[in-house]
Amino acid sequence: MISQKEIERINHLYRKAQTPEGLSVEEKEEQQLLRRKYIDSVKQNLRSRLDSIDILESDGSITHLGEGH
Repeated sequence: MISQKEIERINHLYRKAQTPEGLSVEEKEEQQLLRRKYIDSVKQNLRSRLDSIDILESDGSITHLGEGH
């Protein structure tokens, strides 16, 4: 899970990258790591939400969208 502080850092690095000064090599690496962590967190959250969904079919059966799909 990514913290609010890490999201704020991602945004700060983005804004700094848009300036003429740009980012240092270390900041670019940090930005890439934080972006990857954010994307992985979003994917994990989506996966967990989808895993908890059940669909009631027209024939009355229930299809679980869990890890098998």
